[in-house]
Amino acid sequence: MVSDRSLEVLRVIVQDYVASREPVGSKSIVERHAFGVSAATIRNDMAALEDEELIAAPHTSSGRVPTDKGYRVFVDQLADLKPLTHAQRQAIEVFLGQSVDLDDVLARTVRLLSQLTHQVALVQYPSVSRSRIRHIEFVTLAPQRLLSVLITDSGAVEQRVIEVPQELDDQRIAQVRASVNAATAGLSLAEAATRLRALAEDESEPGHAVIVPVARTLVEQIEANRQDKLLMAGAANLVRTEHDFTGSIYPVLEAIEEQVILLRLFGEMATDQHGVSVSIGRENAPFGLAETSVLTSGYTSATSGIARLGVLGPTRMDYSNNMAAVRAVARYLSRLLGEN
Repeated sequence: MVSDRSLEVLRVIVQDYVASREPVGSKSIVERHAFGVSAATIRNDMAALEDEELIAAPHTSSGRVPTDKGYRVFVDQLADLKPLTHAQRQAIEVFLGQSVDLDDVLARTVRLLSQLTHQVALVQYPSVSRSRIRHIEFVTLAPQRLLSVLITDSGAVEQRVIEVPQELDDQRIAQVRASVNAATAGLSLAEAATRLRALAEDESEPGHAVIVPVARTLVEQIEANRQDKLLMAGAANLVRTEHDFTGSIYPVLEAIEEQVILLRLFGEMATDQHGVSVSIGRENAPFGLAETSVLTSGYTSATSGIARLGVLGPTRMDYSNNMAAVRAVARYLSRLLGEN
């Protein structure tokens, strides 16, 4: 156990180290912060923090840096979420408000979050387990080639090119469109896939030779839509902070390319009192991300459960600002998707 003043010393060590990337010493703490005690007293507080493994000496320097455990105490007990500025809040509303569909809004979300935090931004597509087919449209690309456009009530849009065995005129395309939508409209994705398989096997269906490749491709579209997906932006930010990693950043880049790993990590993160989940350093070791911190928050849409968005970066990051940004963007995204 450490004293309240020692915890305040930990707070300023984290804040100063994040700002400067220089180990923090007792003299600089006394000069920069109004503790009202001597440098010797601050050194005693730092010794107590070091005994608790909350700070450590990176080398022979008299300064100290936070450990993973120190960052954890900071996040759990000491971090004050900085309110976003009016300009930041307005940027969120304007930039995301210009989105035209779900893919666009999520792409904009990661770009915006990356710019706000200067970290790698990640967003998970909403769960489609509760999504239903709104409409399926077909567009002629060539006499024997169609573009299928599958639209769900969650706003997801999936397109595929379909090769068909015979030339199609407008009347035949209209028949296919009518048959497919009659079989699937309003159904869940799982139900629609089942109905489409049955439609492909029904040889009495008008235009069966065309229905077969169309139905099989639509099933592939639906199955693709049912998989969890992540969007990412801001990998260049990770490269800019390469000096915060003891070795190469390439293992980190490889790990974040493995979406299944990040989705598993997202699923295991617990939300704190701020509505944000934070996983720090060694807590991420099972996922190959032992030198990173991951901050996430949940968002919802009108037709799906909770999905997550967040940021990933080195453990030396501005937790207060990043947590506030992640929470604010998640809340606005929930409101935007709920309204649309």
